[in-house]
Amino acid sequence: MRRPWRRKNPDASGTAAAEVEAADGGRGPVDSGGGGGTNQKVCGSGAASAGPGGFANSGIYNPTVKLPAEVFPAPAGVEAPPGLDNLPALPDTFVGRARELEQLDAALSGGGTTVVQAVHGLGGIGKSTLAAYWLATRPHGHAPVRWITADSATGVQQGLADFATALRLGPAQALTVEELAACAVQWLKTHSGWLIVLDNVNNHADIQQLTAHIRNGRFLITSRLATAWPATTTVLRLDVLTPDESLKLLTGIVTAHHPGRSLDGAAEVCEELGHLPLAVEQAAAYIAQNPLTTPRTYLDLLTRHPARMYEKSAVATPAERTIARTWTITLDRIAEHEPTAADLLRTLAWYAPDHIPAALLDAGSTDPAASNHAIGLLNTYSMITADGATGTVAVHRLVQAVARTPDTTDPHRTPHLIDQARHHATTALNNALPATTEAPDTWPTWRTLLPHTDTLTRHTHPDTDTPTTGRLLNQVALFLENQGQPGRAAAYLQRTLASYTRILGADHPDTLTSRNNLASAYQAAGDLGRAIPLHEQNLTDRTRILS
Repeated sequence: MRRPWRRKNPDASGTAAAEVEAADGGRGPVDSGGGGGTNQKVCGSGAASAGPGGFANSGIYNPTVKLPAEVFPAPAGVEAPPGLDNLPALPDTFVGRARELEQLDAALSGGGTTVVQAVHGLGGIGKSTLAAYWLATRPHGHAPVRWITADSATGVQQGLADFATALRLGPAQALTVEELAACAVQWLKTHSGWLIVLDNVNNHADIQQLTAHIRNGRFLITSRLATAWPATTTVLRLDVLTPDESLKLLTGIVTAHHPGRSLDGAAEVCEELGHLPLAVEQAAAYIAQNPLTTPRTYLDLLTRHPARMYEKSAVATPAERTIARTWTITLDRIAEHEPTAADLLRTLAWYAPDHIPAALLDAGSTDPAASNHAIGLLNTYSMITADGATGTVAVHRLVQAVARTPDTTDPHRTPHLIDQARHHATTALNNALPATTEAPDTWPTWRTLLPHTDTLTRHTHPDTDTPTTGRLLNQVALFLENQGQPGRAAAYLQRTLASYTRILGADHPDTLTSRNNLASAYQAAGDLGRAIPLHEQNLTDRTRILS
């Protein structure tokens, strides 16, 4: 007797998460009493079947082919043979992460229902490396372990199909990817002890059916997504390495084959790269391949040619593994949802990396809803870290360095967009300044904005200053002088005077006021040698103008 098979609740999206099952409860092949064939359809997919004579007629391939009974075994009856693990190769040098490894041990060691663990963080932070290292070196006790690239629904489906093929649940040449993936889903539902790594998840919806409805195994997820995880998911946030760890990583790679290499400047390189593992690895590989390149040389190249160095690594390093390419891919995805998010990130690049106040996030925005959505997306993809308790955000310093570096080959970093972002950042800071420098109740705001003005000034060239820049610097200088810091005030006023002279002319009232302020700052600092000539010049200019 033929037993009917059916597809249950097929996923309209076509992903591998469609639940497929047999009407007879998933039992093994049904004996038809003739010819040694099977009446079983492919894992309930309904795409190919074999009759009593052992023939399968596939809707994908028109020819009718003769197949033995064991070609389509019921997933429940198939045991995983040894050797199915497909972990990626481990790096030659792995440092730190002791706390995170212990957290993975704790989260994935218990029995019972499915454990879902998500490791999230900025691109290049080392999520996949951590997962692979944990699986390869810790006694987790799971088998088989399958690594699936889960950056899309198609990737998840293909990974499951490859797993089904490895399990020999059906002939890959006779079944579609969707059918093979459905077989793998059935196998996961009817077995325990396995662990599936879903690597680089970009959209939780691509894996939701798998993680929510399969109850007897382990899922380890790596993702840049910081939010959108169900409450049942144990979430581990991965941060940058410590200074000692990043230095150990860089020196280990550089000296692996040449122990006598110069390491002068190694700590400074790690600091400049913000101790981000991928960036440190990229720099180390670049240094290692050229015996004449020292860390100090690399740091000089990074300072003089940032755009090229963010794209460059060792010859053997894939292009997509460079820092610039990693984040360009992320921004492509973010911009699909909210184009203004990339604008916001470029603007944030001109501020100090930490404690950026909300006043600077949507300043001048004509669409507050879009601005709010942009903040949420950047936070979700770990490009920024939003702190609701303080109302501020933080951005990794290397993300900022890349985001403010023009690159004509990157659509997110054209010179025009970089200039536009610098202007937006300057305007936002200027608009956020309190109206007075003398009222004590405004001083906390001034102190909050001061680090961001310092950073903007340090990363911009005087030739790009505008009248808005001049006013910003002048007002900050007046605050610093009011706070008893005439030396810092003078540095701001020197640039203000140079900018106003270039933009407005030597006789402009704002220029004269700026020169007077600078003279006063020098005088307050006890530097009369500089103060007196400025006062005299101002007196001469004012007399000439009035006459």
